[in-house]
Amino acid sequence: MSALADLREVLFEVSDLHQAAELLGWDQETYMPAGGVADRANQLGTLSRIAHERFVAASTGRLLEAAESEVSGLADDSDDARLVRVTRRDWDQETRLPSDLVVALAREGAISRPVWQEARAKGDWALFAPRMRITVELAQRVAEAIGTTGRAYDALIDLNEPGLDTAQVEHLFSQLRDRIVPLLRRVQEHSDRVDVSVLSREVEPQKQLSFSTRVVERLGYDFGRGRQDLSAHPFCTSFGIGDVRITTRVKPSLREGCLFSSIHESGHAMYEQGISPVLARTPLAMGTSPGVHESQSRLWENLVGRGRPFWQHFYPQLQEAFNGALNEVGEEEFYRACNAVEPSYIRVDADELTYNLHIMLRFEIEKELLEGRLAVEEVPEAWAVQVKEYLGLEPPSGVEGPLQDIHWTQPMLGGFIGYALGNVIGAQLMERARTGLPQLDAQIAAGDFAPLLGWLRENVYLHGRKFTPQELVQRVTGRAIEAGPWIRYVEGKFGDLYELN
Repeated sequence: MSALADLREVLFEVSDLHQAAELLGWDQETYMPAGGVADRANQLGTLSRIAHERFVAASTGRLLEAAESEVSGLADDSDDARLVRVTRRDWDQETRLPSDLVVALAREGAISRPVWQEARAKGDWALFAPRMRITVELAQRVAEAIGTTGRAYDALIDLNEPGLDTAQVEHLFSQLRDRIVPLLRRVQEHSDRVDVSVLSREVEPQKQLSFSTRVVERLGYDFGRGRQDLSAHPFCTSFGIGDVRITTRVKPSLREGCLFSSIHESGHAMYEQGISPVLARTPLAMGTSPGVHESQSRLWENLVGRGRPFWQHFYPQLQEAFNGALNEVGEEEFYRACNAVEPSYIRVDADELTYNLHIMLRFEIEKELLEGRLAVEEVPEAWAVQVKEYLGLEPPSGVEGPLQDIHWTQPMLGGFIGYALGNVIGAQLMERARTGLPQLDAQIAAGDFAPLLGWLRENVYLHGRKFTPQELVQRVTGRAIEAGPWIRYVEGKFGDLYELN
């Protein structure tokens, strides 16, 4: 066998271990009894340690070095060349992480989760603060172990979004903020243009679940290779191209957005289901990055699911499915309500225009924590200041502040920026898709989502993790990641919705 073939066998084993851990994580969020936390922490820690040690072994390094020689003559974008290149990047990063740190990260994630749940229920940051302090310390250890010639946050960004750094993200966020905040103020001056009261109506949760299942299946989510369950925080997880699962949450009020949660997670899932089978069980068999992954969930949720063509097709079906609850509500009225701009304390409830501001807030706080300029105990106060500056809202209650997100229990910093990058990249990809699909709006209005899904599969999904975010966006759109398409999109959409022009 060649060195590359031997390397693949190692990567297959490591992938299997990671996916087994993912299955345990999915179970913890859906069906595991509360008493299983300690055992689950040990199980996840053991699997993470074995996978890490197998991957960073000296023998794996020797196979990788030999494989690099074997693929040196291949085209740079070939599957084999990219597999070796990405494996080298991962191997270099992971060999810098000691096994005890890998185990600590896995164990702390399982231990921190129930503490966060209790603190969130009580609105008590002080209860979660000791675990958050450990999260910051672990993130600092990871950044130090990986190393960087720049800022510590650069190392964490590179883990998630290879090729990007803190300065680039700051520049992108500055461009967004300079256009979002003035637009938000103008929208607020015309808030009477949109009536959101229809979303206060209640519909039986099972009816909402059934309709959301029908919608995501129509979009292209393959239930033969997936399922939808309930969880406190909606998510998507993949155990392989043939088993990609989503969860959602549902309450009687339509304002809670069960449908949009399902569409969002199905966007993630369709990405995973669309990866080339040739890449299965390798480091390439996943999304390019969290930001690119989020571009797909938000593309389907917002650019498709909150668009007029979507509701031209689905609104009559929604009225029928909800047994008359919306019979006297017109399609345009419902569309406008679903796109209303209402600054909110809660990120997952944020409207399309203000969502990026929530991410910028978290980005600033994480940088301050990681670089030692902010103490964990000071997070609620810093949060309140940013909420006032960005969103114009008074200081939030405990549950509406820094305890609202599950992410800091993972435990790691640096993951939030992917959400804002997702908005930006999604708009850039959609703008390009429209040039190749000139009848896209008419196709969506007719309930035909296959052309868009096919375009995304060919240009994005199929490649898995072969390319960095910048490389992928450059290949597809001909330009680097930029704020312009998203800014044009929101200024056009909300200018029309609120009659600003």
